[in-house]
Amino acid sequence: MPNVLEAMSLKGKKAMVTGGARGLNYSIAEGLCEAGADVVLIDVSDTVFPSAEKLAELGTQVYGVKGDLTDTEDLDRIYQEALDHLGGRLDILINGAGIQYRCLAKDFPEDAWRKVLDLNLNALFFMAQRAGRTMLEQGYGRLINIASLSSFDGASMIAAYTASKGGVAQLTKVLSTEWAEQGVNVNAIAPGYMVTELTKNIKEVNPKQYESICSRIPKGRWGQPEDLKGIAVYLASDASEYMTGQIIPIDGGYLSK
Repeated sequence: MPNVLEAMSLKGKKAMVTGGARGLNYSIAEGLCEAGADVVLIDVSDTVFPSAEKLAELGTQVYGVKGDLTDTEDLDRIYQEALDHLGGRLDILINGAGIQYRCLAKDFPEDAWRKVLDLNLNALFFMAQRAGRTMLEQGYGRLINIASLSSFDGASMIAAYTASKGGVAQLTKVLSTEWAEQGVNVNAIAPGYMVTELTKNIKEVNPKQYESICSRIPKGRWGQPEDLKGIAVYLASDASEYMTGQIIPIDGGYLSK
């Protein structure tokens, strides 16, 4: 293995990031670009194109592909278009597209349950399957799923999300077991309480809730999107050659308390 800084470089690597137009996945994509990777952002929103243009300012090749990952009839088109942008090679997949729905379990609507599971778990698997085929043929790959603290615990009001993220954790282990000997590492990042567009106002709107959560976090704050960059680059790089099948919390110590 080269020295550690060379091993952490992603120069020349080819990556896809699902749900990459904004939020945590955008920040991870930014980290990959900063480390030298060419990246395709995949998202259902038109904002995927300006997001790609902004990331390209970092100096690598960045492309946007718009598509609904839950549309199984369109999934092959989405994946192939992204792969074509990368010249037919895929070294890294950040499998991060996901949604949330809050409701007590006894009242949880069936359509909402199916939508959450369809994107957070089913689409994640089908993207992993397609990426895995490419990576296995190459004999090399880094597949990184986005799990959650909900992969470990059972918070109320988010039954579908928790079920899906528990599934992501177990699926990560299965894929790792099947693919590790063939050069494909599969791991998951489990973000804790993070400041995003959906949560950034909680401190002002519900300060008691914010302080209650902070009191459980040894670091004393919520995570920022950039807190995910380091672990993502590590898992995407050759420095993580011997790490596979792991679900890694990035939670400020929340689970340890």
